[in-house]
Amino acid sequence: MITLESLKEIFQGITTLFAVSPQLALARVGLIFLGLLLMYLGRKGILEALIMIPMGLGMATINAAVMFFDPLDPVNKAHRLGNLFVEPTAGASADMVKNAADMMTILQIDWLQPIYSFTFSNGLIACFVFMGIGTLLDIGFVLARPVTSMVLALFAELGSFLTIPVATAFGFNIKEAAAIAIVGGADGPMVLFTSLKLAPHLFVPIAVVAYLYLGLTYGGYPYLIKLMVPKRLRSLPMDPPKNQTQYTAFEKMCVATVMCVLLSFLLPVAAPLIFSLFFGVVIRESGIKAFQDFIGGPVLYGSTMFLGLMLGILCDANTIMDPKILPLLLLGCLALLLSGVGGLLGGYFMWWVSGGKINPVVGIAGVSCVPTTAKVAQKVVSKDNPHAVVMPAALGANISGVITTAIIAGIFCSLLAKLAG
Repeated sequence: MITLESLKEIFQGITTLFAVSPQLALARVGLIFLGLLLMYLGRKGILEALIMIPMGLGMATINAAVMFFDPLDPVNKAHRLGNLFVEPTAGASADMVKNAADMMTILQIDWLQPIYSFTFSNGLIACFVFMGIGTLLDIGFVLARPVTSMVLALFAELGSFLTIPVATAFGFNIKEAAAIAIVGGADGPMVLFTSLKLAPHLFVPIAVVAYLYLGLTYGGYPYLIKLMVPKRLRSLPMDPPKNQTQYTAFEKMCVATVMCVLLSFLLPVAAPLIFSLFFGVVIRESGIKAFQDFIGGPVLYGSTMFLGLMLGILCDANTIMDPKILPLLLLGCLALLLSGVGGLLGGYFMWWVSGGKINPVVGIAGVSCVPTTAKVAQKVVSKDNPHAVVMPAALGANISGVITTAIIAGIFCSLLAKLAG
């Protein structure tokens, strides 16, 4: 005979909703609807679909699929709420996992745990994504305007620096503040890498915040551009550089190789990501089509899919409702806002230096969300002047932004990794 108690045991997702505080229950429901909204906005092209659709579905599902569960204590399973997806602390916490048998229990019960433990929590998935991104980058755009590209990229790192003192004012220590501030570089893999090095205990919320806001840049930055740049400047056409040199694939490959070795020599702490990025560039220019198709296809899109899925799965109400997370949400938004402002100020600076030949909107592409911010720049400019083409210059700033973010992340890790606390 089916009783009310048996129904509660069967439909635990509903039961657990009433087993927690009203605030947490409302947070779960709110995150379910937020996940569905992210999927819708991704499908409509307002946000980045590659990240937002798997992330949105994961977010909605993980907040629905809460049960009475503890994979390491099956006898007292009713004492803790959990899920069958992933245990975020299992990969690194000695307090949580004390021996190999416990780890095997986790890996067997939580079905996404192997992906989290072996690719996400150690930064491997970030390296895979960077390899794929590298195969999409044509450094010829940087070589065409090297000074302009690097200046714009440096201006667009404003959030990576100014957010640090603000974060310390919120009570974060210097390592935590730097890990949060690197969100301003708008480079997801680099955010994952830096947070693992400097603030592993904040790794999950920083990763979730970073990718959630990176998806929002596609929808938010156009308004910032229109606020800061008048229409007459937004519609400014850009001519290609005079006597522009056409670089061969071999020359680009040589430049990428030298940059990879030089940056790894200067900043060995960031060498895994530096190598991954330039390995992708080298494969693109090497002519090895089989490698390029593999890294730019299955590796990139498979890693991006699991990255979005893991970010959504990790975005449960308990994580978001942590008292330390709210200021982190605000600081991540501030970092990206400041970087966008800095990029546009850099655009104005180059417009002035060039005597009005550089469209200031290109500065937003210095925020290295490749190639999203470059597409944002071209999209905004095209609305005001359908004949204006800024994409080549924007891609140069975009690629330079990836490099400057890697350099800054390496500097942060080198200076702060050994500090206590």
